[in-house]
Amino acid sequence: MDIAKKYDPSSVESKWYAKWMEKGYFHSEPDEREPYTIVIPPPNVTGVLHMGHILNNTIQDILIRRARMQGKNACWVPGTDHASIATEAKVVDKLKKEGIDKYSLTRDAFLEHAWEWKEKHGGIILEQLKKLGASCDWSRTKFTMDDDMYESVIQVFVDLYEKGLIYRGARMVNWDPQAKTAVSDEEVNYKEVESKLYYVRYPIDGEDEYIEIATTRPETILGDSGICVHPEDERYTHLHGKEVIVPVINRKVPLVVDEYVDREFGTGALKITPAHDENDHAIGLRHNLEVIDIFNDDGTLNEKAQVHVGVDRFEARDAFVKDLEREGYLIKEEDYTNSIGFSERTDAVIEPRLSTQWFCRMKDMARPALDNVMNDNIQFHPAKFKNMYHHWMDNIKDWCISRQLWWGQRIPAWYLPDGNYLVARNEEEALEKAREKTGNAQLTLDDLRQDEDVLDTWFSSWLWPISVFDGIRNPDNPDINYYYPTDDLVTAPEILFFWVARMIMAGYEYRDERPFRNVYLTGVVRDNQRRKMSKSLGNSPDPLRLIDQYGADGVRVGMLLCSPAGNDLLFDESLTEQGRNFGNKIWNAFRLVKNWEVDEQTTQPEHAREAISWFEHRLNKAIAELDDQYNKFRLSDALMNLYRLFWDDFSSWYLEIVKPAYQQPIDADTYESTLQFFEKLMKLLHPIMPFITEEIWQLIRERKEDESIMISPMPQAHRWEAPLLEAFEKVKQIISSVRNIRKDKEIPNKEALALKVNGEHDNRYDPIVKKLAHVESIEHVSGKMDNTLSFMVRTTEYYVPMEDLVDAEDEIRKLEEELEYTRGFLNSVLKKLNNDKFVANAPEKVVNMEKQKKEDAEQKIKTLEERIKGLKG
Repeated sequence: MDIAKKYDPSSVESKWYAKWMEKGYFHSEPDEREPYTIVIPPPNVTGVLHMGHILNNTIQDILIRRARMQGKNACWVPGTDHASIATEAKVVDKLKKEGIDKYSLTRDAFLEHAWEWKEKHGGIILEQLKKLGASCDWSRTKFTMDDDMYESVIQVFVDLYEKGLIYRGARMVNWDPQAKTAVSDEEVNYKEVESKLYYVRYPIDGEDEYIEIATTRPETILGDSGICVHPEDERYTHLHGKEVIVPVINRKVPLVVDEYVDREFGTGALKITPAHDENDHAIGLRHNLEVIDIFNDDGTLNEKAQVHVGVDRFEARDAFVKDLEREGYLIKEEDYTNSIGFSERTDAVIEPRLSTQWFCRMKDMARPALDNVMNDNIQFHPAKFKNMYHHWMDNIKDWCISRQLWWGQRIPAWYLPDGNYLVARNEEEALEKAREKTGNAQLTLDDLRQDEDVLDTWFSSWLWPISVFDGIRNPDNPDINYYYPTDDLVTAPEILFFWVARMIMAGYEYRDERPFRNVYLTGVVRDNQRRKMSKSLGNSPDPLRLIDQYGADGVRVGMLLCSPAGNDLLFDESLTEQGRNFGNKIWNAFRLVKNWEVDEQTTQPEHAREAISWFEHRLNKAIAELDDQYNKFRLSDALMNLYRLFWDDFSSWYLEIVKPAYQQPIDADTYESTLQFFEKLMKLLHPIMPFITEEIWQLIRERKEDESIMISPMPQAHRWEAPLLEAFEKVKQIISSVRNIRKDKEIPNKEALALKVNGEHDNRYDPIVKKLAHVESIEHVSGKMDNTLSFMVRTTEYYVPMEDLVDAEDEIRKLEEELEYTRGFLNSVLKKLNNDKFVANAPEKVVNMEKQKKEDAEQKIKTLEERIKGLKG
């Protein structure tokens, strides 16, 4: 067989991905098998592949490929999110470059541009995922604005409204002046910002007196409608019932008293701006204060501000501070650090703003979602995120679900000519309800006006595990009944509340069932300076370049080498290089084996028979460990288990043992066992490294056209014996020690050595020791030997006769170093055994292991001391 000298990832990866797609191996339909389902966290339709996607989708693909090989009906549903704010911003920017203002277009005309942009750019990220090897069922690809998905969202809105869980009201919201829309509390990121605290005097009307307040936002003074003090604050009791004059604009406002005020903080007096602060709004309601909204949608000042109209809020701040200073109202300013809210979408500073919006009541829906995480019906990996989840769900607020945008699911509410409104699934139903509500059968659609707002993007994606299987519109269809609940969700901790918590709520509201069994929370991908990877920092490599340079398998391995669940990943490109090198190691080992000449007549040597027996046990132990690691979502540990198994045990030991002598054939039995081991190893590695394993598996032996490693059964763990594996570890130490003696004394490998044994020794593996250490004889002796170099394995002493080559002083030095190390080791063991808490609480097996270590160390110290004494004469 002609096997390429070097492995070429690019040609192999494109070949096998096309084959898998052609054969439909990724596709799933309900059948009698156990289902295994993952729904992809839908990336924004605006997105292109970044390192976070690589990590997340590598993990999902590993889980789905493994389940497929376990005989489960594996279904991985892909799709994209319409991303209201991000997509609309992209389209607005594109139109601006073409000289078109969004508001010069009708809504329908704008949406035509948006759909055109989506069709051109929307599928990019999914095509890029194919390069990674993602084995999604692409025939099931969903988009949150697909007709059926859109209908599901509208149906849920209407249902929750009819249940009294959705309402419309004027509330203080988080306003994003850049996106010109409200955003939810969860879409606000708070950052510590260095700013100023301004102390300002307000004249008391009719008095020659001032009251002093402190504010970080002097521009909002223009919206003040009151000053508030504590009713028991004696400094201000003489001012109760007075009016205060707002600086510069000379508006008279009342001084009110309220127990909300902290007398000890600042001056003990608060300016009240009900339109632009949540707490001020509550005080304003209690005291019937005027609400003066001084901002336009874009954060500029409007006519109600009276000064600096049309100026941006931050420029207006600087200008108004100069006004205060010029007119003698500014007392002083101080440096001040405070927490400022920024829009998660645009990074604009959030403006608290009183606005009429649509809200969803969350408290009742949150209860089952909290209970089923805390009782582990839904398990978080790592579990540490349960506490954060518990805190958030316990303090949940109603969700602001309306957005002042055009791209998205339009709110299904229609306003009647008299100002009332109704909620309906579509225009026809709205007109019917309107005629019924008003008693006016002559009403037409022209008499109704649909709400201009769209729903928050998360209001569609919270239904994702249900809606992708059409479980909202058709709650008893075969797909939803078979695939739901899904099995594992892989996502990032930063959307635990945006998305994960809400999907759990929707799951119990609409299926009375959890949406998934496990939530695997990945870490944040950071560079080696611990900075989050981002375009602006220029520290995020292009994933497609990495795949071109190191192969998809190399990139997948590289990501897993640094990805413990829930902890940040310190990514370095050298890790993907290490992944590629591992692929090359596998390829070279395969070439070595396939180039052996096989002789059917040759008898299997003893060393090969024992090596096969040992590796069979070693392999079964590794498979059992793998099963446990996957069950606990310890995927990095699973990779390292396989990495060491292949690189160390299979390549460095097993293949070295069974490898035939130069230009000699190998016996058929050993060759067949080696091929079987190779097949099993490729299957175990396939979920992590799908391409190279398929290529090698196809080349190991002749396959049928429709055979593929990805649909072949995963190896099962069979019986393995710990004593046998422990005995072989001693063999490794013996061989390594003899090799070290050769290296130290510069003894050629072709020169055979003798080995003498004083103590317990298993002769079973002598053929292996003889071959790998090039030892001609292994004999037992009953006492110390002179003119030898020695080493110890556990409590057994081994001697290599050296005749005149032994340097007594050098040998004593080495033995004393080993003695010092062993004494230190013994001390560490004794500390544990002398710790009553350890002995009382540790498992009996662990305590017995420490006792055995103590006995072995004491015996080794005794032997080393005797050996040193003998050499010193």
